[in-house]
Order: sequence, then C-alpha cells, then structure tokens
Amino acid sequence: MTPSAEPQRPAPREPAPAPPGAGAGLVWAAPLPGPGRGRRRRDPGPASFAFADLVAPEDDDLVAAGGDLDPATLLEAYRCGLFPMGLGGGGRGPVGWWSPDPRGVLVPEDVHVSRSLRRALRRFEVRVDTAFDEVVAGCADPARPGAWITADVARAYGRLHRLGWAHSVEVWCGGELAGGLYGLSIGGLFAAESKFHRVTGASKAAVVALAQLVTADGVRGRLVDVQWRTEHLATLGVREVPRAAYLRSLRAALALPGPPVFEPATSPSGVARPERRTDYDGG
Repeated sequence: MTPSAEPQRPAPREPAPAPPGAGAGLVWAAPLPGPGRGRRRRDPGPASFAFADLVAPEDDDLVAAGGDLDPATLLEAYRCGLFPMGLGGGGRGPVGWWSPDPRGVLVPEDVHVSRSLRRALRRFEVRVDTAFDEVVAGCADPARPGAWITADVARAYGRLHRLGWAHSVEVWCGGELAGGLYGLSIGGLFAAESKFHRVTGASKAAVVALAQLVTADGVRGRLVDVQWRTEHLATLGVREVPRAAYLRSLRAALALPGPPVFEPATSPSGVARPERRTDYDGG
C-alpha cells in the first residue's frame, strides 16, 4: 500500500447497539468485529533483535537506531516499551526506537468527555477494521504538520493488520471517513500509533471510541499508549508517567486478555497459526 492509494470505501451499515458501558453518544456500526469473527491472528515468528537487552538512557527518548520493520521486530519492540520512528525529516532515514520519559498514556476508564464533545459525537458513526489502509493514509498525509509515516512504515503496519495485530478505529460522517486512529493490540496494551481528522472532532471521537472498546468487557488494567502527551490529548484524560512506571504498567497489561473486539479467531487448537513471511504483503 502507498499513502496515495485510493481505497475502496465500505457500504454504509445499519447502526448497532453500543458496547456495554458505552455512554458517550456515539453510533456504532453493525456488526463490530468480535471473538471468532475478526481477522485470524498469526505469529510472525521470533524477532531478530533483542530489545529487552537495551538500556534506555536517562536523559533521552531515543534508545537505539537501525534494524528493520518486520512484523516480529515490531511486536517485540512494543512488548519492550519501544516504538519506531525514522530519524530523518518526514520520518525518513534510519529507524529510531523510542521510549519517551515521561510517556503519554490513557487509562481507558478515565477518558474525559466534555459536554460539548458529547454533543458533537452524536453525528458520527464508529467502525472497526473496515478501512485500515485509508486510516493509515489519512495519518500519513504529507501535508500534515510533523508528518512521519513513510511508505515503508505504512506497509509495515499493513502487514501487521493482515496478520491480525494492527487495527483501525474509524469515525464516519455522512458515509465518508471523517477521521480515525490505528495501532497495535497486544494483550491488554493498545499502542495507538497515529490519528487524523477531516471533520472537526473526529479524531477525539476515535480516542473516545477506543477507550469504550477497551473497557467494554469490564476488564480493568488495560493500557492505551499514546507515546507523547499533547495538549489536545490531555483534554481527553491523557497524562504523563515516568518511563519506569510505564514499563511496570506495560508488563501488567501484557498479561491481560485483549479487548474482545480486537481478539482474533483461532485455529481449532486455540492457538494462533504461524504465518509464512511470503504472505505478509498479500491482500
């Protein structure tokens, strides 16, 4: 996939009941993915880099540089509290592996929805994993300030989506994609990579929807990682925590089951099937 590709838009759907516990006024498309209905998750195999052996510097968010964006590499990095971003302009150049101190996190139970935002949410419809590539393309728009998502990065997360690890939360308005976010779901961690909007309020709606999806089954202790706190995200309840505290929360979250909406169908044995590398770019 390239960011400029024009994806095929899905047909409008009938509204569905909100997930249990949802109360922010969003309209949910039917049917949302669920256990046994979602994309089959496949194990890309062992990573070629030992991120767990890296020691993060005390005064720098950048931990390492180099390596690749293979699915196994990315999954291992997130499990160790790292995420990739290129060191050059526009995200180009060598891959940097980052572990911010402090880290921006959202405790999903604590998401803040103002009265004005609650009113704005009523015009949006939320879908999950119906337009992943289009969401990534929206986030990668080179006209956006601070754009960093290169074609290589877009392809890497597309592979993870086809393997069942990366997901999009999409906000639709009038049958058009108005905004959304994408990221990785690993156990009780959702690592939110990027978000965008074409309609005012749509990216905030995506964050609110994500928080509702992550808490819908009542399991507490899951974590939404947003990397760096911004004033925009702070209005939704995102806060900063020291790196050491984040890593403790990460370990606890990884031991939890993932949100049902992101959990994959499994093979009859109940174990996700390994994926051959030749299939990463398929679909």
